Amino acid sequence: MTSPPDATIVQRVFSGDVEAFALLVDRHHARLARYAFHLLGSEAEAEEAVQASFVRAYRALGTYREQEQFGAWILRILVNRCRTRLVRDRRREEVAAAWVRERAEPFDLSERLAVRDELAVALAQLPVEQREAVVLRYADELGYEEMCSITGAGMSALKMRVKRGCQRLRAILEASRAGS
Repeated sequence: MTSPPDATIVQRVFSGDVEAFALLVDRHHARLARYAFHLLGSEAEAEEAVQASFVRAYRALGTYREQEQFGAWILRILVNRCRTRLVRDRRREEVAAAWVRERAEPFDLSERLAVRDELAVALAQLPVEQREAVVLRYADELGYEEMCSITGAGMSALKMRVKRGCQRLRAILEASRAGS
């Protein structure tokens, strides 16, 4: 049995089957959580942002249009929530400070976790627009057209953000490894 398309599930919610919204949550939660984690750098903050985005989406379901993909629509809601969070909390400084503290203390992590943490710290040092573009392109594996739809930025601007973001990430990682 195939799962119904998102638009069908939304229609079920409109028809009074509020439990159907759980299907949309189940379908899109993992991708949204992964995106939010890459952008915010904290699993707890990512989960909070995802939950708040689903609540907002449920309340704004009347603005959803069937021709839109629900996944892209809710991702735009999450992108805006993450942007607001980053500006308000200045996560870059907090994550960088935590990383410095962790590096000063001995710890026993696998190489894979160390690389993931190092990448999260490097991502946190990118300007928000570059970080967002790099995460959408490589973590979420989106094409530029979908990225344009989600961010509202033009394709050439997004390509430049990805290019500059990758260059800066490379420089940050190389400097981090040289300093180790």
